[in-house]
Formats: sequence, structure tokens, C-alpha cells
Amino acid sequence: MSMKKRQLFDHIKSKKSFLCVGLDPDLEKIPKHLLETEDPIFEFNKAIIDATLPYAIAYKPNVAFYESLGIYGWQALKKTIEYIPQEVFTIADAKRGDIGNTSNKYAEAFFKKMPFDAITLSPYMGQDSVTPFLNHKDKWAILLASTSNVGALDFQELMIENSGGQKVYEKVIEISSQWGSDQNLMYVVGATRVDTLTHIRKIIPNHFLLIPGVGAQGGDLDMVCKYAMNDSGGLLINSARSIIYADSTVDFAHHAGLAAAELQKQMAAAMLKYKKW
Repeated sequence: MSMKKRQLFDHIKSKKSFLCVGLDPDLEKIPKHLLETEDPIFEFNKAIIDATLPYAIAYKPNVAFYESLGIYGWQALKKTIEYIPQEVFTIADAKRGDIGNTSNKYAEAFFKKMPFDAITLSPYMGQDSVTPFLNHKDKWAILLASTSNVGALDFQELMIENSGGQKVYEKVIEISSQWGSDQNLMYVVGATRVDTLTHIRKIIPNHFLLIPGVGAQGGDLDMVCKYAMNDSGGLLINSARSIIYADSTVDFAHHAGLAAAELQKQMAAAMLKYKKW
């Protein structure tokens, strides 16, 4: 087990948590008093991190919320990622997916210029769009596999001819899992797709899964833990809106901490119920 994977597992055990907090700040939604500060986005993120750190094992900024603000947003993102303690796992939710030198440059941007541990990627363009990220030691590529958006049905659930009933998302996982290992590859699986977790665990029993959709999107936390947990934890369960926007007053961070604590409590109960280590 690599150091990064062991660290994740150790944090899961010590915090009794799979919680990944999505840092998706929107200037139209963050508490109004923060707009008077020099850097509202960073001040918001900083307060959320401080309040949720006892319960979170990872943070996942969605890069779109920062890119949309231009250079100011990139500066806020850099300050945010540098503020998070080094031992806590960080994910750039960037959903990149290009080939050759372009992927090399994206990898440099998120792994060197900003010290993220992982980045989300679309595997649609194949192995040469993912390998540049896997070439960075102790860094992770997190590939989109079975997502929970409505449009996921357009391609991911299609049956492949003469495959014995295999679906596109299953083939994507089967092939891409050979590009790296469970030490540097994870997969995104939507929490509302609980029925697919059993199939996915048969293909990749040892990989970590990043699972969005618990909380505001209605994913069933208990079922996710039941079907997706493995003997090294195996889960990062992301929650954004239900935590970061739990309150819009000056006490927003306190309420974010309470929301994170409640999710952690549920995760601890599920871990005890379905524990595999």
C-alpha cells in the first residue's frame, strides 16, 4: 500500500469518516458580510475548512467556481489549497481530458503549481490522456465512471454489442484500471447509482471511489457504505451544498461544522455496521 493510500486509510480509521467536503463557493450564495473582505472566497473557504477539519478526510474544490472569477479566482484557489494541512487529501475537481502535451501541462498546473493530491479526469480520449497525470509520483487520477446526472444515460449505460451484457461505464473501468493501479487511480460513482456499485466492486474491488451526491442530491449514505466500502476504506463521500451552505448568517461556519459532524456520525455508524477491516 502506497504512503498516500495508507494515509487515507489511517485518516478514515482515526476520524471514523469518509467525508470529502466540496469547496464550491459562489459569490451569490456565500454570507453577505464576507463580500466586504479583501478576498471573500478565501475567507469563506478558510472558515469552512476550520469548522469541518475534525470530520473531513479530504477537500474537493470544483475548479469552475474559481475559473469563472478569472485571475482573482485562481489566486483564491491557490491560497485555499495551501491553507489545507498537507496531510489532508485534496482533489482538483477539474474534469480535464486531453492528450499529449496538453495533459502534461494540466498535470503541471494542478500537481506542481498548486499542490493537489488528485484531479478528476474524463477518460473518453483514452490512455494517452490519463498517463501524464499518473507519471507524477504519489498523485492520483480520478476517472469519471458512472455519474448521477441525467445525461449519464446518454452513453454510460449503453449496452456494448457482443459483450455479454456489459455496459459502457463497466468497459471504461475495466480497461482504464489497467493504466495504473489502486495506488494512483480512483473512480467517480454517483451516490444515486447505488445499483451499479455491486458491479463496479466486482471489476475494481480494491480501488477508492469518489462518491458525490450524498446530502442535497439525495444519495443514500448507508447503502453506499454497504455496497462500496472495502478492506482499505475505499470511499471518499463528497458533500458540498448541505455543508457549506447550511447557514448564510455570520454563524455559517458553526453550522457547517454541525452539518459535517452529523454526516461523520452517520458514517461512523455505517462503518461499524459494515466494517471490513
